[in-house]
Amino acid sequence: MAGKKRKSGSEKQPKHRLPLGADADAVADASKRRRSGAAKQHQADEEASIPSSLSAKILREARKQQQEEMLADSGDEGPPAAAAGVAAGRSTSSSFPVPAADEEEDDDVDELYGFDALSEYDGGEVEINEEDEKALAAFMSKDKAAERTLGDIILQKIREKDAEVSAERRPRVKLDNSIIELYKEVGKFLSRYTSGKIPKAFKRIPSLECWAEVLQLTEPENWSPNAVYQATRLFSSNMNTKNAERFYEAILLPRVRNDITQNKRLHFALYQSLKKSLYKPAAFNKGILLPLCRERNCTLREAVIIGSIIQKVSIPFLHASVALVKLAEMEYCGTTSYFIKLLLDKKYALPYRALDAVLAHFMRFLDDERVMPVIWHQSLLAFVERYKNELEKKDKEKLARLLDHQKHYLVTPEIRRELRGSCNRGEKDNNLQTSSPISVITKPIEEDKWDVPEVPMEED
Repeated sequence: MAGKKRKSGSEKQPKHRLPLGADADAVADASKRRRSGAAKQHQADEEASIPSSLSAKILREARKQQQEEMLADSGDEGPPAAAAGVAAGRSTSSSFPVPAADEEEDDDVDELYGFDALSEYDGGEVEINEEDEKALAAFMSKDKAAERTLGDIILQKIREKDAEVSAERRPRVKLDNSIIELYKEVGKFLSRYTSGKIPKAFKRIPSLECWAEVLQLTEPENWSPNAVYQATRLFSSNMNTKNAERFYEAILLPRVRNDITQNKRLHFALYQSLKKSLYKPAAFNKGILLPLCRERNCTLREAVIIGSIIQKVSIPFLHASVALVKLAEMEYCGTTSYFIKLLLDKKYALPYRALDAVLAHFMRFLDDERVMPVIWHQSLLAFVERYKNELEKKDKEKLARLLDHQKHYLVTPEIRRELRGSCNRGEKDNNLQTSSPISVITKPIEEDKWDVPEVPMEED
């Protein structure tokens, strides 16, 4: 085995022998390739770590220094030589020097004599306009006392805005063209809106001072019913009572009446809009209920549909009292009596001022020769039924004379019966116990919980 090992060791292939000069050249070439690879890697790392803007700045500074050195060197040769040197510098300035044939330096490594100003970096200078220079001067001032930070600028803008708000209001705000185009596009979107999110630009309208002008750009008359509902939700919850009243009267009420007139019914989204409008009861009264009755052209269908909102939604009693007083002071119309009846049927504890205003409303017809409609008699019956015990004796005497003048064969007897079985304001009802049914049970039923009868069970 040992002989075989020695034999295998002696049968190794001999290395190729080269002359001494050729071997030295091969070693030099290998070292040159290694150095070239390392230089390329180093150059790539430097280029990756230096941004393009800084590289352009370095190139400008190097070119300037090179031209200064060439002018200084050619200064001793006289003006003609200097001019020739400058011309030569412009033609072949800062170009990489061509190494000699016997030099073994790599072409990819930058020489120390300069940079190629006519290479890919030519024309890469960053130009700064006057506005950028002013902005840089504001932040990079040499005077420490005059330096301004971003916080100082923002604070100055806030103070300027506060000064504008505190100043007198301008008669009309001029809108920018971009704002006009933006809200016209929002209006086109709302005209075909069915569901989903509302544009953020539309949600900002309640916070604008010129919200009415901006809202008009969206063309509310072309909104879809669902868009009207979303707008009502937005304006009723994000605007004060005065602005919400303007929105209800100018946009919501005409849209509701127009839909009822055209379709003989109200779209569900518009019906929900009316319910949402009661989120601000004062705005609902001033923007929908009172204008509807004031125009005196409200149809029965409109009164029934809008009145159903009053029946279903709870209204604070103070707002209901104010609405009753305002309706009672209006000139009579059939729909006015209908809304008065709806508010009385809610059975609120109304203040005496509201009750006196409603009573005065009915007493205006004491000398009226017109035959009052049934809805008028029904509203009077509702008033007597709910608040007969809150009327004074003289008020009941006035109502008795009114019933002698204005009669209805079915309603008037019911009103008289209610007045006879009532007490006056401030008096206690002594007949309350007699009017209530007397219980025939004189002894409560007693039950022994231990004496429970047996319950028969089914046998298996």
